[in-house]
Formats: sequence, C-alpha cells, structure tokens
Amino acid sequence: MQELKIKLLLAFALLLSVVSFGTVGYMVIEGWSFIDALYMTVITLASVGFREVHELSERGVIFTIVLIIVGVGSVAYALSAGARIILEGEFQQVFGRKRLEKRLRELNNHYIVCGYGRMGKIICRELKAEGIPFVAIEKNPESMPIDSDLFTVEGDATHDDLLKHVGIERAQGLISVLPTDAENLYVVLSARELNPDLFIVARAGEEGSEKKLIRAGANKVVSPYHIGGLRIAHTVLRPAVVDFIEFATRSGNIELQMEEVTIPDYSKLVGMSLDQCGFGRELGVIIVAIKRSHGEMKFNPTFRSTIKVGDTLIALGETTKLKILEEMAHARK
Repeated sequence: MQELKIKLLLAFALLLSVVSFGTVGYMVIEGWSFIDALYMTVITLASVGFREVHELSERGVIFTIVLIIVGVGSVAYALSAGARIILEGEFQQVFGRKRLEKRLRELNNHYIVCGYGRMGKIICRELKAEGIPFVAIEKNPESMPIDSDLFTVEGDATHDDLLKHVGIERAQGLISVLPTDAENLYVVLSARELNPDLFIVARAGEEGSEKKLIRAGANKVVSPYHIGGLRIAHTVLRPAVVDFIEFATRSGNIELQMEEVTIPDYSKLVGMSLDQCGFGRELGVIIVAIKRSHGEMKFNPTFRSTIKVGDTLIALGETTKLKILEEMAHARK
C-alpha cells in the first residue's frame, strides 16, 4: 500500500509540474495574468478546443505547440497512472481482506500474541522459528511488522469481537504482552471467558500484578523486570552458568539445544526406565528433569527413573538427536 501511495504522489507531481510549466510560460512570454495563463494551460492540455484567452504572439504559438507535444501526453499518462494506481489499491484492499479472512478461518491450535512491541517481536520470531502457527494483534499501525510472513492483525486486543475474529475458540494459547498491566488483565479476563481451556501467558510490569493476573485466569505470568534483574545478578555471580543456559536455549543453535518432549498414552516408552530407553547411551541426550503430569518436577532423574503417561522430559542434546527422541516418544507400542 505504501508503494501505491508513492506512485500516486509521483503521478500528481507530474501533473502539477506540467500545469505549472504552462502557466509560468504564458505569464512570462505573453505577459498574461495568473488566471488567464492557468486557464489557457488547462484548456490546451485538456484539448477541449475553447478559444484562446488572448491573441497569441509568434513566441506564444511556438510555446503552445511545445506544451501540446510535451504536456498532453504527460497529463494523459499521469491521469491514467493515477486511475490505475487507485484501482490497484482498491483491488489490493479487497483481495487483502479476503486473504486475511481465509487465513483466519484456517487457523487452528494456534497461538494469539497480543502486542507486537519489543517483547512481541521476540515472541513472534521464536514461534516462527519453531514453525508454530500464530497470529499477532497490534493496535499501533506504526508498530506493524514489515515482514509479510508474520501474520498480524491491526486492532485492539482488549475487544472480545477481535479475539473471536482471530479464532480464540480454536486457539491453543494466548500470550498477552500489552504495554500496561490493566490491558493485560482485561485481555486475560476476556480470553478465559471466551475459551476456558486456553493456555494463557501474561506479562506483568508492576509488583503485585502477578497475583491479579493469575486470579483473572492466566496460567503463567512473566515479569520481565524481575527476570532481567535476576539475569544481570547471575551474570555477575555465575557467568559460566548463564553462558551455558544462553548457549543451550539460543534459537537456531544447531550444536546444542534444550527441548521438552511430552509422553502420550500410546507411547512405547511408557513403563520403561531411562536406562532401558538408552537416551544417554545411544543418542547422547541428557534428561535434565522429568515433569510429572500432576506438576511435580523431578530434577536430575536416575537411570532407574520410570517414564509415565503425561510426563514431560526436559532433554539436552543436539537438535538432530532431540528430533529422534521426539519420534521415539510418539512411536506407538
């Protein structure tokens, strides 16, 4: 759309330049007033065939010939280009809305990111890198992403109608990182009412907002300032540990990655110990922790630890090996 606006401005500038050239030319050559010169220029460029305002001198006749040769074609081009650009813009808007509606209807088990600010950009980038379907909602048009691959909708995420429009009933989760805690609280309340089974993560800026967001229906609440402060302190106190965590969780790292793998009820790994699965011996993957289905987290499990239905394995290893681990977890008995 921005490109169409630029083309339209260029066409208008060309038309204005030709009219200005003719008007100034008649004023200088014939000594006419501005109105007479402008009128003569317009009827000449429009080829309407009205009589001349005044008798033309020889120099004025020559100038008129030049103006007709140069100006008429330029005006015709500018007008046709302007009309074409306007029509193209209208078509793009119509087809753009249709494409948007189609993509929204096709969304299923997706994530809704409310707010495309500094945090929203990072979240969307990570979701895109993992191939997870998502749609972002941003109220400020200037903050909308330039990347056309990022699926974004302009609007206010606190409105129920917009949340329904982006398929909140079919969504898997919602992430609210709007600028204020009040907006995030409002979104969490609306989202929980529209979809009771939705997994909701919200951003908290002020102290005390975490409890309110949890009571409103958020499953997880993240405080960037609290986490940032801890990260800075740990960088000073335990730099090697922080370096390792950054290395293991960095997006796009092909050497080492930390991943979570959930065990479904049909998995052949159910009932087997970690030693029997051979994760470390055959894959070179380290199981850092096992999160049980009821929420208990078992850190540094032993080789005798048994895998149960609904367990989530927190694994550390090469990305290719982690993919094999995931395939093993989803292989049927």
